[in-house]
Amino acid sequence: MVDEPTKARTSFGDIAPHLATITDKVLFGNVWEYEALSARDRSLVTITTLIAMYRTNELPFHLKKALENSVTRDEIVEAITHVAFYAGWPSAMTALPIAKTVFEQAGI
Repeated sequence: MVDEPTKARTSFGDIAPHLATITDKVLFGNVWEYEALSARDRSLVTITTLIAMYRTNELPFHLKKALENSVTRDEIVEAITHVAFYAGWPSAMTALPIAKTVFEQAGI
């Protein structure tokens, strides 16, 4: 593992160092970097899945990552709208204020 702390090690590495290592190396080092999908596409898939599965804890991180990966505010809002019809209205209504907070923090 590199010496510089990663988000995984900063967040939970003290309690689950092995999980932090595989998060860094496998999830973000291998899966996210695999060339079959762009980072932008992976972000759209990830945020829609998190919304559909009501995974609100991870959603802010991945919404920020989506913005970093060139997904626009309008595209995120449209993805939430689209998911409402397939994953349920409550999931979308829960995601909207989370997205609003992320947009405000990003200054957009």
